[in-house]
Amino acid sequence: MIGGRRAVCRGACGFMDGVHGSAVLRAAGRCLLPLVIPASCVLWVLFFFPSPPLEVAVRRESFQPSVTLPVLVQRVVDMTPPPPERGEIIDASPPPPSPSPPPPETARHARAESPPPPTTRQERPARAAATDRCAGRYIYIHKLPSRFNSDLLRDCRSLSEWTDMCRHVANSGIGPRLTRTGGVLPATGWYDTNQFTLEIIFHARMKRYGCLTADVSRAAAVYVPYYAGLDVGRYLWGFSNGVRDALAEDLAEWLRSTPAWAAHGGRDHFLVGGRIAWDFRREDSGEGSQWGSRLLLLPEASNMTALVIEASPWHAATDVGVPYPTYFHPWRAADVSAWQRGLRRTRRPWLFAFAGGGRGNNVQHGGGVVRDRIITQCARSRRCGLLRCGARGQRDGCYDPGNVMRLFKSAAFCLQPRGDSYTRRSAFDAILAGCVPVFFHPGSAYTQYRWHLPRDHSTYSLFVSEDGVRNGTVRLEDVLRRFSAGKVAAMREQVIRMIPAVVYRDPRAPSSSGAFRDAVDVSVDGVIERVRRIKQGRSPGGDDDGGEHRWDGYFDKQ
Repeated sequence: MIGGRRAVCRGACGFMDGVHGSAVLRAAGRCLLPLVIPASCVLWVLFFFPSPPLEVAVRRESFQPSVTLPVLVQRVVDMTPPPPERGEIIDASPPPPSPSPPPPETARHARAESPPPPTTRQERPARAAATDRCAGRYIYIHKLPSRFNSDLLRDCRSLSEWTDMCRHVANSGIGPRLTRTGGVLPATGWYDTNQFTLEIIFHARMKRYGCLTADVSRAAAVYVPYYAGLDVGRYLWGFSNGVRDALAEDLAEWLRSTPAWAAHGGRDHFLVGGRIAWDFRREDSGEGSQWGSRLLLLPEASNMTALVIEASPWHAATDVGVPYPTYFHPWRAADVSAWQRGLRRTRRPWLFAFAGGGRGNNVQHGGGVVRDRIITQCARSRRCGLLRCGARGQRDGCYDPGNVMRLFKSAAFCLQPRGDSYTRRSAFDAILAGCVPVFFHPGSAYTQYRWHLPRDHSTYSLFVSEDGVRNGTVRLEDVLRRFSAGKVAAMREQVIRMIPAVVYRDPRAPSSSGAFRDAVDVSVDGVIERVRRIKQGRSPGGDDDGGEHRWDGYFDKQ
């Protein structure tokens, strides 16, 4: 019994001990429970993510730079400056050494993640050219002494014996604004422009050219802003040849002394002459020995390109014809579009028209006789509009832009015989009016202005040989009536589309998104391509050199 009691007592005590122990454990559990979860997380992290070796740790240290590095490098490429100008000092010395070199492993991986070395001198031009919109199009303008250009404008009253040029050199050469045109012309964009002010207009436009450079080594072409036509125009009557040539010879000497000239011997240079080429190519013997200067006969000029309003067909290596200035100098493309839309709606009651005066036998090779025959035929036809110049006091009427444009806008065809030379400003007035020009000699257009007029002349003009008009076998009204209304409309549409390329934008207009490609833009593109060919040792005009041979028979002598 006693043993049984002891066993019961031991069991009871054990039970009590167990109960007490469970209570203690529960109390301890309540205290340790907040620590169990973090400890479990630590064990889980240690189990799945063991400590990395030193190499990986170094890479993680440099992880942030490796993400941002490509962005930084791209910005450096996009903002690469242009090649250094002459005289610019470039610091090519190595960077100072690091005061405490990193451990071998760290240094190796730091080099792997470091940015590339700076762009070298040789790499920089190539990278810049890839993003440079002006690459291959830069123009360098010579800073000529003022006696070659601006001084001539200050002495504007001496520029012409017969015309007050002071009013015409205003507004950067486009002349006074037209305000009274009887509703024929819009209120803006039209000016009383003299046909001999191209040099001023071109110079003003080039000052705003979008790809100018002060480093001649980067230039695709070099512009010489010499007002050659205004210079020689002062001395056409009553002066010696020595006076006529003085400033041109001075220019040649000045150019020879410049580094820009020495680079290519002037083969990349170009100038603009606001008169016909014959006014700059005086032969000191024979009939023309007292007219014009010898500018284009100087050895220096023979290396340059001369943009003139009429080129010589025998000097294609030097001369290039560019359009005569007209009355329209739009500010932006919208102005041109508005004018073109108006021309498409214009009624044209006249079948053909002519504006000009007779020449008699004063024009060489019978050109004057042709003009007289044309005037006679037009005057006798009920379908021809005639504006006669230089007769019965009507000269001023022909020089009124409103009168000229009113006539040409009213006709389907505009007759363009030779004037005192092969070309006429009137041809561009006709194009500006949407009137299909009729030419009687290929020298009036087809061997000229190849950068500005379509190669296929039949799409925009009509050719009638002088011979039939001269001998009376061709009646112009009969010839023109043979063309269907659809054919005439197609030619007129082509003429209207040609307008932007033959007008000179207002030189004061900024280059902007509203601008359009005008005659200056077309000319500069042509010069750049011409100079590129010359530098490559190729013919300047390619297939155009020497003129289109099918017209050779019309140029019977030089």
